Amino acid sequence: MAAAQLTTDHLSERHRPTLDQALEAIRTRAYWSPHPEHPKAYGENGSLSAADGLAAHKAVLGARFELDQPGTDGWTGGEVSPYGPELGVEYPHADLDVLLPAMRAGTAAWRDAGPETRALVCLEILARISARTHEFAHAVMHTSGQAFMMAFQAGGPHAQDRGLEAVAYAYAEQVRTPLVADWSKPQGKRDPLELRKAFTPVGRGISLLIGCNTFPTWNGYPGLFASLATGNPVLVKPHPRAVLPLALTVRVAREVLAEAGFDPNLVALAAERPGEGIAKDLALRPEIRIIDYTGSTSFGDWLETNARQAQVYTEKAGVNTVVIDSTDDYKGMLSNLAFSLSLYSGQMCTTPQNLLIPRDGISTDAGPKSYDEVVADLAAAVDGLLGDDARANALLGAIVNPDVKARLEAAAGLGEVALASREIANPDFPDAVVRTPVLVKLDGSKPDAEAAYMSECFGPVAFAVSVDSTADALELLRRTVREKGAMTVGAYTTSADVERAVEEVCLEESAQLSLNLTGGVYVNQTAAFSDFHGSGGNPAANAALCDGAFVSNRFRVVEVRRQA
Repeated sequence: MAAAQLTTDHLSERHRPTLDQALEAIRTRAYWSPHPEHPKAYGENGSLSAADGLAAHKAVLGARFELDQPGTDGWTGGEVSPYGPELGVEYPHADLDVLLPAMRAGTAAWRDAGPETRALVCLEILARISARTHEFAHAVMHTSGQAFMMAFQAGGPHAQDRGLEAVAYAYAEQVRTPLVADWSKPQGKRDPLELRKAFTPVGRGISLLIGCNTFPTWNGYPGLFASLATGNPVLVKPHPRAVLPLALTVRVAREVLAEAGFDPNLVALAAERPGEGIAKDLALRPEIRIIDYTGSTSFGDWLETNARQAQVYTEKAGVNTVVIDSTDDYKGMLSNLAFSLSLYSGQMCTTPQNLLIPRDGISTDAGPKSYDEVVADLAAAVDGLLGDDARANALLGAIVNPDVKARLEAAAGLGEVALASREIANPDFPDAVVRTPVLVKLDGSKPDAEAAYMSECFGPVAFAVSVDSTADALELLRRTVREKGAMTVGAYTTSADVERAVEEVCLEESAQLSLNLTGGVYVNQTAAFSDFHGSGGNPAANAALCDGAFVSNRFRVVEVRRQA
């Protein structure tokens, strides 16, 4: 292997201050980010400008994506942008019987490097990804269907923040135990018993990242960097519709590892042929000791049940609920909910689905509002938000796959439609499928309605569920979270008693709660270093992004005792 071009001193000088700031941020939970959110912040100091990022993106289209991985036995591809164009990128297809042993070959050196060096190498990977944020934004946009600005922010700096957050937690957990300790036990008049003890964090083994279609980097980076920083090789198995963003990530990681003097095969790509479906086979291989997964409940449950040799971290599906009891900012509440329902066409695991509204109505600063008035006013707020097609395209993005479109179209038949979904043309991408949300009224007391609102309907679908009272809404909330899970819960109330009651439900059922959001923060957005994404305590996910539990079981501490 060539001599390291990135020395430990260079990495420490460049990245140790950032690591220290990240450690402070997860301690204080205050706002902090080293990654600029605005596109104009890029283009200097080695980062790609908007034009250069677009050119870099176009340069990989219609070509083979070389990674120089062991065991390449062919090429595969087939991604089609939700906006219409075929990407035409071909990725190496791996013979896993060759690739997996090659990934393990470099683990001893990576283990011996120690927690700090591993963290600094990870930060160099993230810094290089950050410099190419414009390029990554186009890759995310044309695999997930996110509108460009969302792809830029969520797929770029916000994803990079989540990766850095995972590195900070990983470092903190590994250095909780000293690397060396001298032990002396007094023996009275006899000489003390003395030992020198060494404690080494040791990774579990190869970590499998099973990527998702909608947020390949945002959901992928926490597990990838948590595993890599704790000493584990990482095999990245992207969603077949969203390979490019994670393939770019793997390429950057391999380059940095090699330059730092480590085996680049510590990070590798497992792209699959159309219809091959390798995730199940991979998940059961004995070499795979950690699995990170984001996606459907059915496959997440299967992984948790069957991949017994691995530590499995899942983010699955839930039924996110908002309880509407009362508000002192009716206009702000409607505006906030309208944006939350519309952003990225509701294709977020945190988007509200069920709005629980007392059938006798609610009290507001604009006077009493009946159930029908609240629903009609919310429909008008969504309509007003998305009335301009250019603004609508910038918020909605494109429908990511045919299954979402089918659910959207079927939802209109589930109840009374308060707001019909409409098609919007995208002048830049005529083949894009763009739809506004549908809002459906359901009677919460009817069993046929329950079948609809007690199931996740992923996409731009919301149910306005009438309930007998706020107390009934809270009982339905409790049952929903307990049985179906929830990534987010929202509530609007001016009552201190109701606020305490909804908080108690969420504490008991382990659901993340947002109260009375009426401004520029939305229930479906979370901030790295401060907010926990999921709790790991209800059926929607068995892990939270990020906390100590997310990283601590990716490694074990192995002790060596020596006579002093």
